[in-house]
Amino acid sequence: MHAIPQLEAGIRLVGFDADDALWRSEDYFAAAQAEFERIVGAYVELDDARARQRLLAIERGNLALFGYGVKGMALSMIEAAVEITAQRIAAADLHRIVAIAKDMLRHPVEVLPGVRAAVEAVAADHDIVLITKGDLFHQEAKVRQSGLADLFGRIEIVSEKDAATYQRVLDEFGLPPARFCMVGNSLRSDIAPVLRLGAWAVHVPYHLTWEHEREADIAPAMRARMREVEDLHALPGAIRELDARAAAAGPDAPRAGNGYV
Repeated sequence: MHAIPQLEAGIRLVGFDADDALWRSEDYFAAAQAEFERIVGAYVELDDARARQRLLAIERGNLALFGYGVKGMALSMIEAAVEITAQRIAAADLHRIVAIAKDMLRHPVEVLPGVRAAVEAVAADHDIVLITKGDLFHQEAKVRQSGLADLFGRIEIVSEKDAATYQRVLDEFGLPPARFCMVGNSLRSDIAPVLRLGAWAVHVPYHLTWEHEREADIAPAMRARMREVEDLHALPGAIRELDARAAAAGPDAPRAGNGYV
């Protein structure tokens, strides 16, 4: 990977999240969880069994083993169903859980409104990269089916989106964090890690977000380097605003604690 020429100050590279930023994803996970609850609800009282909380705890505990995505979710649902029902769940109902996952993996990609125009507008002034996490096969299929792959000079499918991952990508581009901006819906995965590095971020909330992805510690000083927009129609303007601030700060602006001074 060739480094990006350093010609001027400001944001040079913009990263885009994929799931729930470019296309719908969490809607299908929420529907799968509702179906899971209908299945185990035939065996236990859901509230008494704390079914939702126990499933979330099992999913979190399995992330290091299964990673993110539909397949990990399905394995966690099977484990949770066995545990919640005290091993009384029937094989036919476990098969129904497997079928939920297969349906999700086959579901067509639904690109969100205004995505292509917004990405093209940002790409007119910046290099762009797609950075998404999850199951490799499924994410590759979604990128291919989205019809958006041609917009990105590089596509990164990673197992986790943390500060170390973003730093690796920036090192390969030969860019300091101060010249990078990330766009996404997850505070935990798209926003907080890049802000901790000293980069910039645009938060585009989605109407549904997995509880695990909503948890993020963002210090007030860090929030000075982020913007929040309602949808991608407002993204180009937000990027321009942050670009101007980045240019004024300079490519090597020092960080004080968790933010610029």
